[in-house]
Formats: sequence, structure tokens, C-alpha cells
Amino acid sequence: MKKVLCNFFGHHYSVSKNITQHIKEYKCVHCEKHVTTDVSGNLSAITPELEDINKTLEKIYQKRHRAAAQVA
Repeated sequence: MKKVLCNFFGHHYSVSKNITQHIKEYKCVHCEKHVTTDVSGNLSAITPELEDINKTLEKIYQKRHRAAAQVA
């Protein structure tokens, strides 16, 4: 029934994880489809490759911001 809602009305995404300030992972409230923002800013279905890229970006982003916080 939930997939019918998404097929008829479209997905209702909410942010499930912040990777950086500009890159986020989203999850549909109804059917639980996972998507992320790609290089051009569009939503793309999460593939293992994109998931790995997001994990790496998150680690780099956290290290950079931790180092900046310690300097300040």
C-alpha cells in the first residue's frame, strides 16, 4: 500500500544523514527508498559506490572540521 502512495503522489523524502553541509542522504517516509545528492546536486538512488563515496567524504569533512576547531 505504501508503494502505491509513492507511485501516485511521489516520494516524501526526509533527511536521514548529513554528510557535509551540501551533501545529504534522504529516505522516503513511506517506502523507505534511500537517495543521496550527486555531483550535480540531483537526487540519485544510493548504490554501493555512492555509499562508499559518502562515507569517505564524511570522514574527510569531520577531520577537517575537528582540526579547524582545535586551531581556533
